[in-house]
Amino acid sequence: MQLKSIPFVQHISIRQFRRQFIQPAQPVVIKGFIEDCPALHRWNYSYFKEKAGDRPVSVHGAENSDPDKVTSVPVAQTTFGSYLDDISDGPSEQRLFLFNLLLDKPELRKEIRPRILAKNFLSSLPLMFFGGAGSSVRLHYDIDRSHVFLTQFEGRKKVWLFAPDQSDLLYRLPFNFHGIVDLRHPDFEKFPALRYAEGYECILEPGDTLFIPSGYWHYIQYVTHGYSVSYRALSASFTDKVKGAWNLIVARKLDNMLRSVFGERWFVYKKNIAFKRAERAIDSLWSGDEDAVPADHTSGLPA
Repeated sequence: MQLKSIPFVQHISIRQFRRQFIQPAQPVVIKGFIEDCPALHRWNYSYFKEKAGDRPVSVHGAENSDPDKVTSVPVAQTTFGSYLDDISDGPSEQRLFLFNLLLDKPELRKEIRPRILAKNFLSSLPLMFFGGAGSSVRLHYDIDRSHVFLTQFEGRKKVWLFAPDQSDLLYRLPFNFHGIVDLRHPDFEKFPALRYAEGYECILEPGDTLFIPSGYWHYIQYVTHGYSVSYRALSASFTDKVKGAWNLIVARKLDNMLRSVFGERWFVYKKNIAFKRAERAIDSLWSGDEDAVPADHTSGLPA
């Protein structure tokens, strides 16, 4: 697996950003996306507990607890204030996923003033993500195929990104939007195609904003406890719009229906397809040099 650093920019114009990053689908870390906004100086755990400490929240646990589902099932219910205390006390796999605090508390949304660097920027739909130190979000791409602007407010996050053309090497499950590899502990014997995946990496610091182009795979690990806010922008690509609509309207519902009918057999079937696609991807990479194909490149196929 080969990872290169994500570049960063600062004080870039809208036209330059679209030409250099949106059109070629190039990830970038943006400095100054939320500069001078009150949230950077006002927001902290005490402030959140004062505003919404009694709000009930659903807590998600280990990233791979439900490998066949789009998202893991919540493992607990608690209050927002208690959750913040829990992740402050030490390492924890507990996460808040697609948290809508900014929709429930619109006055908080006014304290962020993101720069508009893309067309169709959905400023009315910010989402928050909280996690304890050591928690992680499994490898996936966003179902609606939107561009994502992910801003880190507290703590540090490690992020890996992979372009859509790496999907087969990442063992993408059909009818799903995630892969079955565990990037915390990559097993190159079981998943040999992962050796050939090429991507990007960065550490997000407070104030940094990561631009994730439409369709990009992302794996996120919380280096420390903390939280971030994401904004979305609809892709101008007609293909992305069609794929996003298909994922939302057809693929997700069809997968749920077949899972309910066939149970574990449906998951096994999807895994077999993922391994076969990965095998073909390896073969295509090595088709010009058969002698160089690793001897163990078929070892990941399930029985």
